[in-house]
Amino acid sequence: MHAANHTPLSPLRFLERSAAVLPDKTAIEHGARRYTYAEFGAEAQRLAKALAARIKPGDRVAFLAPNVPELLIAHFAVPLAGGVLVALNTRLAAHEVKYILEHSEAALLFADAELLATVDGVADLGGAAAEVPVIVVPDSEARDAAPTGAREASGAVVRGAEHGQRELYADLLTGAPDGPDLVWGVDDEQTPITLNYTSGTTGKPKGVLYSHRGAYLNALGESHHQGFDGDTRYLWTLPMFHCNGWCTPWAVTAAAGTHVCLRAVRADAVWAALDDGVTHLCGAPTVCSIIADAEQAHTLTAQGAAAPLKITTAGAPPSPTIIRRLSDLGVTVVHVYGLTEVYGPYTICEYQPAWDSLSADERAAKLSRQGVGMVQAETARIVEIGTVGDLVDVPADGEAIGEIVLRGNNVMLGYYRDPEATERAFAGGWFHTGDLGVMHPDGYIQLKDRAKDIVISGGENISTIEVEQAIVSHPDVLDVAVIGVPDERWGERPVAFVVRARASDLAAEELAAHVRGLIAGFKVPREIHFTDELPKTSTGKTLKHELRALAALAAEGAR
Repeated sequence: MHAANHTPLSPLRFLERSAAVLPDKTAIEHGARRYTYAEFGAEAQRLAKALAARIKPGDRVAFLAPNVPELLIAHFAVPLAGGVLVALNTRLAAHEVKYILEHSEAALLFADAELLATVDGVADLGGAAAEVPVIVVPDSEARDAAPTGAREASGAVVRGAEHGQRELYADLLTGAPDGPDLVWGVDDEQTPITLNYTSGTTGKPKGVLYSHRGAYLNALGESHHQGFDGDTRYLWTLPMFHCNGWCTPWAVTAAAGTHVCLRAVRADAVWAALDDGVTHLCGAPTVCSIIADAEQAHTLTAQGAAAPLKITTAGAPPSPTIIRRLSDLGVTVVHVYGLTEVYGPYTICEYQPAWDSLSADERAAKLSRQGVGMVQAETARIVEIGTVGDLVDVPADGEAIGEIVLRGNNVMLGYYRDPEATERAFAGGWFHTGDLGVMHPDGYIQLKDRAKDIVISGGENISTIEVEQAIVSHPDVLDVAVIGVPDERWGERPVAFVVRARASDLAAEELAAHVRGLIAGFKVPREIHFTDELPKTSTGKTLKHELRALAALAAEGAR
């Protein structure tokens, strides 16, 4: 290896290039606010210089904010200053934020003014987290509203003085030292760039380290598969705190597309953006449902929108019903699969021309599979543990269930401060997802369940995902979750929690009859509960442990 033929990879170079090549192109939109690529690059440099005066190389810098320009800029500025960005879930409770601040040993916390109540709660809990200096980011979507937002943020700083050191984002930038721009790059491409925390649905969240190299390659893979280019208008419906928005802050910037920031995902705001020419967005199936079920929903045509729309979805297998409804609106739906530990998406359901001849239902079923490895990844495997502890591939028959294992450049560096968990996850030279799936003869994988969610009834394995897909295929079902509950006769049995579509009076008996026509009778839930919504994480994962607790309470009350 020679200096002439090796440059360490870093996604920071994407902003350097776009700012130099297309300085006047619109990079960021947020309400009335606009940034050109030259301004985007200058803001990143300004924030990086201010941070470099405060932190040491490798320090963690936490950021608690919705999808606003400041968090997007931080994806470049924090690593440019030598730090590691820790983007925090905005829906976390104060004690959860406290845990992450202390586990990550954060040197600074940026907090949106809208979320200062959470920060106050962290301070009230005491401990090391209460001593982390806080930079308050004003809650303002438009430049003409900025003075009001700044006044509110300033008041929050004064009111929060008893909680420790706080200052305004604008004051931090004003204090940035002069001097030449910082170098857009790193000496070692394996240097950590971000630290992301898992949802912690079964215990304390784990810190997942991403490298500059992994982020660079994953961003290019995202850009390729989503078809980003200079005409891309990307709507930020996917939280930037989730796997760094699947590396899309870097991917859209590499393509010199336009980031359209969105503080909150509401049907009216999303549809207004779609009619304003958004071309791409990502999100959990919940986002797909919001779009498809909105009162504002209409077919996207050349007259109704400036460009066609592509939605990339993950988090749970998308409902064939939702896929059909979005297709009817003129939307292209792409299904991907991944985890926090692999920078977000790892596999993609690549569309095959032969599927054009299938019926709508058959095509939707194909599209709901998790697919094949993306260009920056290796092929996923479905394995079981062999007699000598090796990993043995299950038959590619679409029936044999095994664990999904992954490896490649877009697998995490490891779990922060948890070498034992890292070793367990990497056993056999592959990352063990804990997800169960099958391999189809065409090489496409299909997720069947989390290992902990499989229902074993009368000795038979029941995939809750299979049951959920059968239920949600009913046109009056908007969302569903199936869990297993104890049963004296069968060991376990499936129970369904169902969200009906707007204005539907669908009855449990009618729904059960529909499901019996699609799957084996022993898999059909005898118990169906209708609810207004399912408990979910901000990234679209259903909190099944909460549903199990509800079912247990219901069973206790029935005795």
